[in-house]
Amino acid sequence: MRVAGIGFRKDAPLSSLRAVLMAVEAIGGRADALASLPEKVAAPLLQALALECGLPLISADVRGIATPTQSPRIQALHGTGSASEAAALAVAGPGAKITVARICAPDGMATCAMAEKKDPTS
Repeated sequence: MRVAGIGFRKDAPLSSLRAVLMAVEAIGGRADALASLPEKVAAPLLQALALECGLPLISADVRGIATPTQSPRIQALHGTGSASEAAALAVAGPGAKITVARICAPDGMATCAMAEKKDPTS
């Protein structure tokens, strides 16, 4: 299962979310789901992206999840180094690994990362 974790600023345009998701999928493959913080999942902007992509949108508790990328600001706000990486890991489940580290949209308004958990039967 591949999960794209998305973070964004409140005034981010949909084009920023699209761009960063496309960049992550170009590296890591098509996502099976989108994940974000509970308050972001409720945002119409992220719901629109999920609908447009035909992907489920899943809320993730990210506090305490270790991530390869570290942002002091995100650590202080959410208790993890990267909200997008942590959301992807949380939703992908135990044993998941980051396959695409956090990428920022060109305008700096959104981030996306991908985590993947391999199916043990494949």
